[in-house]
Amino acid sequence: MANYQPLHDWNVSPTEAVALQQQLRSQIRIEPLAEPPKTIAGCDISFNKFEETVYAGIVVLRLDTLETIEEAGVVSTAPFPYIPGLLSFREIPSLLQAWQKLTIEPDVVMFDGHGTAHPRRIGIASHAGLFLNRPTFGCGKSVLVGKYDEPDLERGSWSPMKHYGEVIGAALRTKNKVNPVYVSPGHLIDLETAIALTLQCNGGYRIPEPTRRAHNLVNALRRGERDQST
Repeated sequence: MANYQPLHDWNVSPTEAVALQQQLRSQIRIEPLAEPPKTIAGCDISFNKFEETVYAGIVVLRLDTLETIEEAGVVSTAPFPYIPGLLSFREIPSLLQAWQKLTIEPDVVMFDGHGTAHPRRIGIASHAGLFLNRPTFGCGKSVLVGKYDEPDLERGSWSPMKHYGEVIGAALRTKNKVNPVYVSPGHLIDLETAIALTLQCNGGYRIPEPTRRAHNLVNALRRGERDQST
């Protein structure tokens, strides 16, 4: 069973959640990896905004071959309402349940969402990284905060995302002439490494393989095509 550090309770009000973010952000460390990773996990969540059911999935891949080596899925109830900027309080508890089902602890974790590219610099990838105590980063499909210049049209091109003059992430082209994804470090990783790993996890799609496969897993759970014994 994969372990994590329970840093706080999830039964909090929105005001308390913002205060927790302000408190936790000082613990986030943006730094190069200590050693090259061999495995990577993708995490994704699916839910309807106004329903409490949450579908969470984690897929673990070998980095050298992008072979899927483990999957874990959970269907649970969200403990927190849908509030932009506070989605980690709605999503992380279910992902932690899925995490505990893993027998392989991945070296680095990619989230469908943001890390430092967040109004308070603590999106789901950063917040969860503190719980997991391992390198995490976000690869989002849309922008939460920040502005950027459009990167060149070729795969691998990127431009910095800035918010109040601070670089908080990158708009990264993962496929020629296709909209960029938005990469930001979460915890225990830097932006350059997060960009490199996103490009390394190329399966020919805009979305990198770890989160693309996690997305497919949660959709299968949602449709009832997979059960929680995954």
